[in-house]
Amino acid sequence: IKEEYKNVLSNHGIAYEEGKHTASLILNANEVVKSPGVPEKSEMMQQIRKKKIAVVSEIEFAARFTNATLIGITGTNGKTTTTSLTYHVLKNAGYNVKMAGNIGKSFALMVAEEKKETRKKLFYVLELSSFQLDGMFKTRINVAILTNITPDHLDSYNYKFQNYINSKFRITQNQTKEDAFIYCADDEVIAKEIKKRKLTAQLFPFSIKRKIKRGA
Repeated sequence: IKEEYKNVLSNHGIAYEEGKHTASLILNANEVVKSPGVPEKSEMMQQIRKKKIAVVSEIEFAARFTNATLIGITGTNGKTTTTSLTYHVLKNAGYNVKMAGNIGKSFALMVAEEKKETRKKLFYVLELSSFQLDGMFKTRINVAILTNITPDHLDSYNYKFQNYINSKFRITQNQTKEDAFIYCADDEVIAKEIKKRKLTAQLFPFSIKRKIKRGA
């Protein structure tokens, strides 16, 4: 573990270990917050799954403790650029906004350091990988953005493209009619998938090929 991260843990009195996993501690947990970098095929994860311990992503865990508006951005390509640009636009427009997820500081750390009086006025722009989305179950993304979908990380999805597609669409899973789903209408995979699904959120497609009535 890098020294800077050790210091964060030590300063907050959080127990940690490095170079090993103590099964007796981990397998006694009610819930495990898994880093996207930990493969499902690892021995420890197989033991956790065998014991049927709940496994969530850090995004799912942190979202329980904030009332902020969540803007989630995913896609095979362009996540980081779109996340950075969205953050830049909102910040320069005067909004109280923070950037986290697959970029910058951890979402959980930012939520832990929130000031109570600003919580309802706060926006988080979150870059979300497919692995982070896989560990999200109840998190509601208020504004979901899907840039594109092309085959990627298929070794983690049993070499089935549809499994990867399903992972990306998890960003919409808890959206309501009050929420927004922004997506690329020029992406054939996304366009085909939307026709198959019953999406609750308001749809805002964007295109560089044709004019969009309700979108861009």
